[in-house]
Amino acid sequence: MRLFPTQEVGSLSRAPFLKKITPSVIEETKRWGEKLNVEELDRLLSILKKGKMTSEDEAILYDYASLFAIRFFESAGLDVVWDGEQKRVEMYEHPLKYVEGVKFLGVVKVWDAEFYRKASFTDSPILVRPYHLEEFLFVKSKARREVKIPLTGAYTLADWSFDEYYIRKYLDLDDPVQARLKAKEEMVLDIARKIIRPNIVSLVEAGARRIQIDEPAVTSKPWEVPLMVEALNESIKGVNAIVTLHVCYSDYTKLFPYIADAKINQVSIECANRDSREPGLSDEARVGYGVVEYFREYARWLEVAPGVIDVHTDFVEPSELVRDRLVYVAKRHGDESKIIACNDCGLRTRSWDIAYMKEKNLVKGAMMAEEFFK
Repeated sequence: MRLFPTQEVGSLSRAPFLKKITPSVIEETKRWGEKLNVEELDRLLSILKKGKMTSEDEAILYDYASLFAIRFFESAGLDVVWDGEQKRVEMYEHPLKYVEGVKFLGVVKVWDAEFYRKASFTDSPILVRPYHLEEFLFVKSKARREVKIPLTGAYTLADWSFDEYYIRKYLDLDDPVQARLKAKEEMVLDIARKIIRPNIVSLVEAGARRIQIDEPAVTSKPWEVPLMVEALNESIKGVNAIVTLHVCYSDYTKLFPYIADAKINQVSIECANRDSREPGLSDEARVGYGVVEYFREYARWLEVAPGVIDVHTDFVEPSELVRDRLVYVAKRHGDESKIIACNDCGLRTRSWDIAYMKEKNLVKGAMMAEEFFK
């Protein structure tokens, strides 16, 4: 693969037609369908125009949403794509719907306009069935580029849940802090072995070659980073795939030196959000990318995917800025072949028009960075 290959990170906002259907929505759907050269567009438009939909029609809409998102990333020029998680509800609640031994409680508001139902583990978890397999098989059947499937990691699922089961095993310990730590450790590793790994194995057996494990919670408790790494390794034990760990909006210094023990291929991190918009290769201009020093010191063999596109603003990064960020990271790391070009995180908070311009400039900037090193 060429220098600075481009890849998505996960989510994309819902396809235009996954909302209340109006004439303007139908027109927007037509515009994007034609722009992206989506197959059988007329069939979709006829469903949207007929009014009341059947459950079969709704299922077809979600397939089209997935197809639109795949073509969105491919049309923008990315090397590695996904379907923008069009068929998922939320990264936490969605997987736990397929697990016995948990019960859902109240609703929690996420930092933006999203909500999820928080769960409590009441027993040892049992996976009802792999929850991303059908999703992957559909994407695999439609994608014309390499595919990378994201899934939420064991540590984050545990950290965002209540524990009513594991803690009972350690109530006889004199130290309540140690009791909680022991219970948390068993809970995280149980989820890794009984939930995450079976899902990953099913995906790899179905042809998945790239897996992304999302662990946004990990650095909120720095003393548990080694536990996350252990769970990560349990989740991918014996798996033959390129594995990416994605952690966003965190203090990345807390990952080191422990991340060097992770049996993964890539680490995807958010950097653009904390960087300046000024062009150039100076430390002052590229203030968001100092963490690359830690990768050079502790885990130089890992590929690093620093976000060069800020997903929380409508500012469209010029391709020259993308180039400068990638060149700066490559120079500071010391091995340009280890640097991947991507967004900070998923694009679900941005409109398709803004997201598309951002992705086009991501690809163009990556090509310019490659040319710099030639």
